[in-house]
Amino acid sequence: MKADIHPDYYDTTVTCACGNVIEIGSTKKDIRVEICSKCHPFFTGKQKLLDSAGRIERFRRKYAKFQKESQ
Repeated sequence: MKADIHPDYYDTTVTCACGNVIEIGSTKKDIRVEICSKCHPFFTGKQKLLDSAGRIERFRRKYAKFQKESQ
């Protein structure tokens, strides 16, 4: 490795808005995030599908003829 060309590497804490703190290594000293694996709906299992204004039905109607042709 060449000397004096790499950024400094720190033991850092990542702090989430939910209060979760994670210890990692990074070139930044302190990192704050809005969402992490402790509070993200995908990881917590509280994920829900929202069909706002019937978007799924509009999509199915729009592409129904293509579905019938391919079968």
